[in-house]
Amino acid sequence: MLENKKYAFEDFTPGTVFHLGPYPVSAEEIIAFASEFDPQPMHLDEDAGKQSLLGGLAASGWHTCCMLMRMMIDSFVLDSASQGAPGVDFVQWKKPVLAGDILHGTSTVLSSRPLQSRPGLGLVQMRQELFNQRDELVAASENPFFVLLRDKGVSS
Repeated sequence: MLENKKYAFEDFTPGTVFHLGPYPVSAEEIIAFASEFDPQPMHLDEDAGKQSLLGGLAASGWHTCCMLMRMMIDSFVLDSASQGAPGVDFVQWKKPVLAGDILHGTSTVLSSRPLQSRPGLGLVQMRQELFNQRDELVAASENPFFVLLRDKGVSS
């Protein structure tokens, strides 16, 4: 599972930062996602969005999470020995993501430890921060994920 992978558990040391994006957000993408998964007016129609507290055609918060995941995939996940995640500790939607925004951000390793119960597997805690083109924080999240160890002899 480590063949052809750049990042193993040992590469996720606290303080390591992975850069995310840029990711341009289009009106068409917002409407397509909302039509399928969150068909509220402010996600489907520019005028309805302008009349809402969001101030324009805005991506669903869940869509924002999906865009964040895509950026993580493109930045490091597919190039790692990731084994998935047991969940998400929190997600915060801080500002609306509007049509025309260009998102970028960081995914930072907070902590990492090999698992005693699963030799060869480690748990990495990450924090994501997502910004728009004005460098305004639009979303933040934290989550653990599992990743294979390169050196099976590592212990905590």
